[in-house]
Amino acid sequence: MRRRILVFTCLLSAAAIVLTAVLIHMAVYRGFSERMSREMETECDLIVSAVNLSGIEYLRSIQKLGSAPRITLIDRDGSVLFDNGWDASSMENHMDRPEVRMAVEQGVGEDARFSATISKRTFYRATKLGDGKVLRVAMTTDSVFAPIPRLTLITLAIAAAVFAAAVVIGTRVTRRIVEPINMLDLDRPEENTVYGELAPLLSRMKRQNDIIAKQMDEIRQRQIEFSTMTDNMREGMLLLDCEARVLSCNRSALELLRANYASPVGHAALTLNRSEPFYSAVERALAGIPSEEKLSASEKRLQVMANPVRDGDVICGAVVLLLDVTEREDRERLRREFTANVSHELRTPLTVISGYAEIIANGVANGEDIPRFAGNIYDETQRLIAMVGDIMTLSRLDEGAGSSPRERTDLDELVRASIQRTSEMAGGMSVKVSYEGETVEIIGVRQILDEAIINVIDNAIKYNVEGGSVSVTLKKLTNDAGKPAEAVLCVADTGIGIPPDEQERVFERFYRVDRSRRGAVQGTGLGLSIVKHAVKLHDGKIEVKSDGKHGSSVILRFPAA
Repeated sequence: MRRRILVFTCLLSAAAIVLTAVLIHMAVYRGFSERMSREMETECDLIVSAVNLSGIEYLRSIQKLGSAPRITLIDRDGSVLFDNGWDASSMENHMDRPEVRMAVEQGVGEDARFSATISKRTFYRATKLGDGKVLRVAMTTDSVFAPIPRLTLITLAIAAAVFAAAVVIGTRVTRRIVEPINMLDLDRPEENTVYGELAPLLSRMKRQNDIIAKQMDEIRQRQIEFSTMTDNMREGMLLLDCEARVLSCNRSALELLRANYASPVGHAALTLNRSEPFYSAVERALAGIPSEEKLSASEKRLQVMANPVRDGDVICGAVVLLLDVTEREDRERLRREFTANVSHELRTPLTVISGYAEIIANGVANGEDIPRFAGNIYDETQRLIAMVGDIMTLSRLDEGAGSSPRERTDLDELVRASIQRTSEMAGGMSVKVSYEGETVEIIGVRQILDEAIINVIDNAIKYNVEGGSVSVTLKKLTNDAGKPAEAVLCVADTGIGIPPDEQERVFERFYRVDRSRRGAVQGTGLGLSIVKHAVKLHDGKIEVKSDGKHGSSVILRFPAA
């Protein structure tokens, strides 16, 4: 804008200079012409008066004086009688001269003629005498345009000086005009009072700013809502453009891909993960083909679903969803293993029951053996019932225990009840159970907590030695503010112990310590698995401590209420 104003100012100044020069020349020319006309009129009147008094003799007398004006006396037929500058006899007829013809008709005639050859202008004035003759006076002078070549340098110098002054003044004026405009506060246009002419524009800018601000607030709100939703998704989501650059990415995608980017927007998607399945999924999606792939990222297994985004028939990008299927695949694997283990565990008691029943049914067994066979059938049936009960408990924990109503539960009460219920089995094995605890409340599912506690105490008695002991302690830990932070239940026994390499596996389903070390103790192998699930359901922790030879301790930790 500043440049345009300056250029316009300079052009206007140049035009003004040229126009002024032309007008001055025209004024000078007109003044010069009027002055010459008055001088010619005066000169001619004087000569006419003298000729009327003295006749042609006056003309001959002034010829000798070398008078400056050219004087011509023309007869009534147009022939030249006298001329002080030329030989009259050699001159042509002058009746066709405009000034002469006008003088004959009107008494006085004037004319001016320019000679391009000598660059001079001649002024003529003709007056009709009393005898009908015409006296013409001519005065030759330089043309008004003759001094132009001489004055060119002066004119150019003056024009250059004036133009330079116009440029300097124009620059300063332009700066003073434009600077307030550049200093306008466009964020608050209504507060600017620089030029009144800008008021309509500033008002419109204010309305436009309000509209833009409102639209930006809506966009930001939608962006926040979109980011909130995507960032809280467990699934990873990537939005890619047609060149596989990241347009948007949620936090889960970065965590699942283990990408070390604070903000991957603008980077190539393949920098997040360079595996072949991921590359193939993205490439096929950008080619317009929906695809699904599986890839491994660290310890996780991911399912990649990539779909093209179309704008009409043009592929303008892709949407990539990342699903963590680690838990699902682990569950499927556990279900397969569980099915195989259940089949194996059920086959043994069923085979025993079927064998004894077949012997009795075929009458092969002696009468005194039937009670023993029936007792064995009963024991195996009870084992089956216990196994089915544990399986149902695990199934309930797997499928829907998290939705069971929770309540404030006193662990001290549950521990005492569990010790009471296992007292008969402890007495049969001469195992002494001792308890030391205090009232500790947590928020949980009472029935599941009860099953977990009784399973831990039951295992401590069952895998103990004859005449051994079980020590149960329950205590409440507090935080720095003195408020309850954690409930800790420890069940320690003096039994056969758990080898270090098997301490992590004791929580697997149907896993039991080596039978040669366990002796004749019967179990389903699901007890500690139930305990682990129950503790996990209540956001707790479980750990096992044992030297592998003498005794072991199972410690349960729950958040206190």
